[in-house]
Amino acid sequence: VQLVESGGGLVQAGGSLNLSCAASGGTLSRYNMAWVRSAPGNEREFVAVLVPNGQTFYSDSVKGRFTISRDNAKNTMYLQMSGLKPEDTALYRCAATLTRGSTYEYWGQGTQVTVSS
Repeated sequence: VQLVESGGGLVQAGGSLNLSCAASGGTLSRYNMAWVRSAPGNEREFVAVLVPNGQTFYSDSVKGRFTISRDNAKNTMYLQMSGLKPEDTALYRCAATLTRGSTYEYWGQGTQVTVSS
């Protein structure tokens, strides 16, 4: 499956952004999906996960502010981000795996999110 992210940009603290992850070559609803962010000097962080049965999981750092969802008709996953903080600045990538708990083998190139204070 090929994944392409979009929707990143520059936003002021407290603002919102909606990221998209469009998939091709596979049916997104069959995959365990994740949004993963990385920033210089920080470890890679899995901020949100969506599994095929619809369950969602969030890191403590984004819980209550970010929402992961999926549109099966569009074969696209989303990350709605609100209450953005400067520490949310990172490259956001979507990832997919067919086997829950295994290494994510499909990755997009990422979209940059920059939050100014």
